[in-house]
Amino acid sequence: MKQQLSYLLLALLLPLLAPAQTPAITRLNPTNWWTGMKNGNLQLLVYGPQAGTLSYTISYPGVKLVKTSAVENPNYAFLDLTIAATAKPGTVSIVGKKGTQTVTQKWELLARDNRPKGQGVTQADLIYLAMPDRFANGDASNDKFADMADPNSDRANPFFRHGGDLQGAAQRIGYLKDLGVTAVWFTPVLENNQGLTNEGGTMRSAYHGYGFTDHYTVDRRLGGNAAYKAYVQQAHAAGLKVVQDAVYNHVGNNHWFIKDLPMKSWVHQWPTYTNTSYRQQPITDPHAAQIDRAVTLNGWFVPFLPDLDQQNPYVANFLIQHAIWSVETFGVDAWRIDTYMYNDQPFMNRCNAALLAEYPKIHIFGESSVTSTVDQAYYVRNKIDFPFKSNQPGGLDFVLENAMLAGLKEVGTPAATGWDNGAQRVYQALAQDAVYQDPTKLVTFIDNHDHNRFLSEVGEDYDRYKIGLTWLLTTRGIPSMYYGTEILMKNFKDPTDAEVRKDFPGGWSGDKEDKFTAAGRSAKENEAFNFVKTLATYRKTHPALHSGKLMQYLPENGLYVYFRYDATGTVMVATNSTDKSAALHTARFAERMSGFTNARNVLTGETLSSLTTLQLPAKTALVLELGK
Repeated sequence: MKQQLSYLLLALLLPLLAPAQTPAITRLNPTNWWTGMKNGNLQLLVYGPQAGTLSYTISYPGVKLVKTSAVENPNYAFLDLTIAATAKPGTVSIVGKKGTQTVTQKWELLARDNRPKGQGVTQADLIYLAMPDRFANGDASNDKFADMADPNSDRANPFFRHGGDLQGAAQRIGYLKDLGVTAVWFTPVLENNQGLTNEGGTMRSAYHGYGFTDHYTVDRRLGGNAAYKAYVQQAHAAGLKVVQDAVYNHVGNNHWFIKDLPMKSWVHQWPTYTNTSYRQQPITDPHAAQIDRAVTLNGWFVPFLPDLDQQNPYVANFLIQHAIWSVETFGVDAWRIDTYMYNDQPFMNRCNAALLAEYPKIHIFGESSVTSTVDQAYYVRNKIDFPFKSNQPGGLDFVLENAMLAGLKEVGTPAATGWDNGAQRVYQALAQDAVYQDPTKLVTFIDNHDHNRFLSEVGEDYDRYKIGLTWLLTTRGIPSMYYGTEILMKNFKDPTDAEVRKDFPGGWSGDKEDKFTAAGRSAKENEAFNFVKTLATYRKTHPALHSGKLMQYLPENGLYVYFRYDATGTVMVATNSTDKSAALHTARFAERMSGFTNARNVLTGETLSSLTTLQLPAKTALVLELGK
């Protein structure tokens, strides 16, 4: 572990020890910018041998160089610019001088286009989460490159890259449309030019995407920047939105600026290697010791992912500008933030505010893997008197996921009717929504790429599977579904995450099975696919279900009832968590059912002519559209 810090310090000292070099500029970040942005301030990172020793000038109408900052590493300079509203698109010359030497680097100022961007996601959407490397391979020629730190691609090895890419994903847009999906969330697509890393004694690739090595380059094994831009445009043309997965907390240890640190404070430094405790409690605990808070926030996530110090203003500017650049360049609609709770929260507020200022409709939802409602509320806009107030609009709803999974495991058992068991767990989680400013902006889920697959979690019980998906697609919030859940993909994270990140069958040429097609799926897989499709399609087209108010009734005897309703209609969801059929007398629900005399079963199309008593089969959730 000490070796890791020594490596970083050496990266910082090498430029000082190296012989004198001819100044040059090899990199400008952001790689370009635009006229007409709401914020006219920009900090340009200039990098190259001795780039920080140059004296800079810019002569371009409407672009003013306000300040030049040199830092510890002479290979860096930071230029503070203002871009006036009157500035026109064109090529800006960044000129650096040192004695008789002059270095000129071109930098593009572009016109903003009118492509859709920052549209946001809402309760009207269903998000589909996929890992590009494991979803579909559309271009075998980019599976691997000999000049990259990890030159491997081998589908037989669960820890290596498998060749999935954005072109392959684009070819499956029709599949997602058919399923009823309205938004796609990929695990990160930015370059992960990482070598294999030792995780648990096994050498693994960075196919997951969470170890960035260049913020301004989409990994060429996924198709590069052009393929990502093309994917977003194709998705938009098909009526799908795109969620970008962002990582602020850390980068890969092969990132170009880690190999040549701008300054020691670019990353969190400790006397000896210090890992985060992964503990949530010290952040909200009013009695917490400062060291516990520091370890949670500033400890490294893992040794090969250097932890960025966002209290460093240069780091903060770099990350914020990259976020805006990504939305403007690729046209993405929403922003999912990895390891949200480990970031400096004032920085997160600043970054969120900058994105929302440019794209008022964009939705931002972070991953804070916590177990309590209070801790979850801390990281979003809330009604609790915390010393710090987050401005994050939404977040991933881990609390509800935990409640749903725990309750579903008790469905069909004696525990289902317990005081705090079964559907009571879901009821109680939702009953605490008063702490959020807007709980409908939370993104709900029942599995993901870091968790056991849903079907395995519920014991491969198809009735529990259907109840869980019904809850996911009918309760409040923005539902997100992990790829393959709709075709009954299963597995536990045993022995590793790779078991829940298997290739989607049919995504590769020559696959024996193609589960992107009905013909390639088994009868049970088609049943599951059509179940999701029916409910997702209905949800998409009925505002009462996807955006109506939620009213829930205390579960009784394992029976849980809630309603989604608005001026356009009322949908009733009734769950029988027991292993016996039950008669549900509806007089108790008069507040929501008064005036309704019949109903249509959304999942079967069956018409119910009387609502006085509903027959609920064992281990079943009914979705009823009420009528008069």
